[in-house]
Amino acid sequence: MDFHPNGLCLQVGMNLAMSLDPEISVRMIPDSKMNELAAGKQVELSVVMPCLNERETVGVCVRKALASLRKAGILGEVIVGDNGSTDGSVEIAESEGARVIQVADKGYGSALTGGILAARGKYVLMADSDDSYDFGHIMRFLEQLRAGSDLVMGNRFRGGIAKHAMPPLHRYLGNPLLTGVGRLLFHSPCEDFHCGMRGFRKDSFLRMDIRSTGMEFASEMVVKASLLRMKVSEVPTTLAPDGRSHPPHLRTWRDGWRHLRFLLMYSPRWLFLYPGILLMLLGLAGCAWLLPGPRVVRGIGFDVHTLLYAFVSVLLGFQLVAFAVFTKVFAISEGLLPEDPRLNRAFRYITLETGLAAGGLLMSLGIGGSIFAVSGWAKESFGVLDAGRMLRIVMPAVFSLTMGVQIVCSSFFLSILGLRRR
Repeated sequence: MDFHPNGLCLQVGMNLAMSLDPEISVRMIPDSKMNELAAGKQVELSVVMPCLNERETVGVCVRKALASLRKAGILGEVIVGDNGSTDGSVEIAESEGARVIQVADKGYGSALTGGILAARGKYVLMADSDDSYDFGHIMRFLEQLRAGSDLVMGNRFRGGIAKHAMPPLHRYLGNPLLTGVGRLLFHSPCEDFHCGMRGFRKDSFLRMDIRSTGMEFASEMVVKASLLRMKVSEVPTTLAPDGRSHPPHLRTWRDGWRHLRFLLMYSPRWLFLYPGILLMLLGLAGCAWLLPGPRVVRGIGFDVHTLLYAFVSVLLGFQLVAFAVFTKVFAISEGLLPEDPRLNRAFRYITLETGLAAGGLLMSLGIGGSIFAVSGWAKESFGVLDAGRMLRIVMPAVFSLTMGVQIVCSSFFLSILGLRRR
């Protein structure tokens, strides 16, 4: 074992400083040694950055993050989740004091997840490695996390967006639109859904069980936090033009559609349930209005042709409602959505047996109506009938038969989905 007197003196001096003021120990450590110190102690904050060929900026970001940690007296580390860089980004990040985690699975979300899972800190702050975010704002996020927030979002619109930092299409359409959809569907308090700088508790991140590997990672984090009733807060932060010479990895229309698609898929209520209920109500109202006979409104006649559309509306509405339930049960079974107490209460009464009974009753009514229609036709010696009068018997019968079969099949399918859930 080698003995270095100077190193021993330095260690003794550090220990003495730590005993007087724990923060002094952090401020005395050079940026390049921060991760070495963090490796042996309880880390409070891990700064995680995704990286894919960012040699122009990743070193600057690591250096700024470590300097901010040291200046604030935070015992922390910087982790770079590398997604297969071939331009020397890894070597640059390591030379600046970062711990690099190689992530084989491609995608923005995969790179971040790999870095976050490797983090030693109680809290994690993620930010892009393109030098567009201000690491001097780290304390804003950490203060909210210390105060009990599970997720702290940065808000670039409140903090300030520099000229040319965000394309006009993103600033005035994409971000506001997708943020508005997210707030509507999930009652999220966030006003900047897609800010790349955000902090969170690591244990809260593990509870979120995020599955997205691409750019949807950012949306899923906010959605899961909202669905799990976590405490979410926002702090202002800024956005500057990135320091790269190559185009950003974000693709406007492709990634915008992927974000919107994700938001809709995670909200069966708005995608299926509410449209289905609306169609059923409109269809039932139309049926009740037209079954007794034709109607005339301001010279416009409504008869069996409109009645047919009303019945179809009810059938389509029921299918959408069924899809909403199927999607919800499947998503809960796969861990994509949290348990829903209201759904659990409903399943105490909506069982396979009740579905079979309701479907069987409707099928019986349909068969009875069909027999009644045929008997009426027989009385006319199977000749020509009054179409309007006969269709008002046949259409409800066919509707009842069809709806009964759908309810029976849906009940069996729902029971199959529920096998794994139970």
